[in-house]
Amino acid sequence: MRVNSMIIALLTAPAARAFTAHTARKLSPFLTSSSTTTNQQQQHKHPHCSRNSRLFSSSTSSVEQLSSTSVGTPSTPFDDGTGPFEITTPIYYVNDKPHIGHAYTSLACDVIARYMRLSGRDVYFLSGTDEHGQKVETTAKDAGMDPQSFCDEVSQSFRDLLGLLNISNDEFIRTTQGHHKEAVQHFWKELADKGAIYLGSYEGWYSVRDECYYNESELVDGKAPTGAEVTWMKKEDSYFFKLSDYQDQLLEYYESHPDFIAPKSRRNEVVSFVEGGLKDLSISRTTFDWGVPVPGDDDHVMYVWLDALTNYMSALGYPNKEEGSNFDKFWPASLHVVGKDILRFHAVYWPAFLLAAGLPLPKRIFAHGWWTKDGEKISKSLGNVIDPVDLIETYGVDPTRFFLMSEVNFGSDGDFSDQKMIFKVNANLSNELGNLNQRIMTLVFKNCNKAVPTEIGALTEEDEALLATAASLRERTGEAISTQSIDKYVQNMVSMVWDANKYIDVQAPWVLKKTDTERMNTVLYVLMEVMRHVAVLYQPLMPTSSNVILDQLGVPEDEREFEHLGKEECKILLGREVSKPKAVFPRFEVPETVEA
Repeated sequence: MRVNSMIIALLTAPAARAFTAHTARKLSPFLTSSSTTTNQQQQHKHPHCSRNSRLFSSSTSSVEQLSSTSVGTPSTPFDDGTGPFEITTPIYYVNDKPHIGHAYTSLACDVIARYMRLSGRDVYFLSGTDEHGQKVETTAKDAGMDPQSFCDEVSQSFRDLLGLLNISNDEFIRTTQGHHKEAVQHFWKELADKGAIYLGSYEGWYSVRDECYYNESELVDGKAPTGAEVTWMKKEDSYFFKLSDYQDQLLEYYESHPDFIAPKSRRNEVVSFVEGGLKDLSISRTTFDWGVPVPGDDDHVMYVWLDALTNYMSALGYPNKEEGSNFDKFWPASLHVVGKDILRFHAVYWPAFLLAAGLPLPKRIFAHGWWTKDGEKISKSLGNVIDPVDLIETYGVDPTRFFLMSEVNFGSDGDFSDQKMIFKVNANLSNELGNLNQRIMTLVFKNCNKAVPTEIGALTEEDEALLATAASLRERTGEAISTQSIDKYVQNMVSMVWDANKYIDVQAPWVLKKTDTERMNTVLYVLMEVMRHVAVLYQPLMPTSSNVILDQLGVPEDEREFEHLGKEECKILLGREVSKPKAVFPRFEVPETVEA
């Protein structure tokens, strides 16, 4: 396959699908010549933000009808759309440096958190590192380091990655922090006081890599379902959590809260696992020391998952549950985002612990898929591990964010290749969004005296159709984000840019400058207003690039939240000076190997 045909396919496929879904009905007005509009009203430059109060008075504005100035996001069965919103990544295990899976989860949470904040919601976005357990103790020893020093070093690499990716987490928690350990011990005591813990002994299969116990029936070719090696644990004393007592309660909860686990396929897996029968869970170890001591029995350290899962509450100040505390405000968590490999711990063990303690359960748990590279499973042995730092250095932060969040349906597995990334970034960002912005702002700069037009004419049917699509963009993207359909959010954005490119090609303002300057001014103003919506709503995904575009449009920094989209006084200011535009997205060269 030649490069040109690949690029054409990539250019057309995602945009065309999204376009067909909701804009094909608008094509007919675009394909006819613009009619002469009567009752044109002169527009005047206004000196303040209330400048455009009658700007679109040629009709009962579709922009006003479809735009929303309200605070919040669309409500769902699991979220009211207005209340405080805690979103969490899993805390990342510090046995090795960060990889693409960590970046993927963090980016997904960041897009959702930023969207919620820009919608006016009070957000608490939590990430961090899980630093206890046998695997950490062993890895530190192999590295010739004490466990705490090892954790300090590796945990910092995760914190650094979040900074490189422009992740906006509010808190970064470490399970070696004193306040977390105190919270975990308090949680243990609550479970013990409820009669949910007893002392017994355990022997069976255990995966050090997964920090998980497995039944004989779960093993696949002598390994854990994840592919990890397992070892037979000789009989040792252990405290147990009465997980079997909560089998029926969990199944009842899954039935009464069908949106608790997503996607549906993952929910079905969890339900099937629980229906197969739950055994009591060993929650302490005596064969290593690197963990939180069991209260009243220093011979035991806690099972790493009981320790780790409690972070979602300890970061909020638990056990302080007083009115006005962060725990009171943000718990139960609105959304836990996890990889599918750790869903069992979050959707079975964690809710069982909370039920036993009499605490509210999180509102939703979403499990995403895994990445492969060039169609192969990612592993050190194959030498195909994807380093997110390398991606950032090669392609930049926002293009990396865009590709990872748009390439696959969120929740499904995805395949990475440099070719796919180059084609998608060049098509959707450089060719479509970046080129559109460059065309608009260059035409304005060169033909409107380096300023937004001071006067525009009445709007045509084509203008109204494009503005209506832009005005509905917040609602459509909000519905996608509220259900964690991040890829659909991106599809809506790509489709909007596709519509705007179609509009500029049909209207041809470069021709109008010779025949009808008022119409040229109107077309350019409509495009600038559409780009305002696009750039504001792209901020959760590409915060830096979106704000560069907003700067070029002259949108004030305090008018970039979603509530400003539908406010008449916040539309593009007539007559405002603009600077000479600069390219926002670079174009990447296609590797020669793709030419074959």
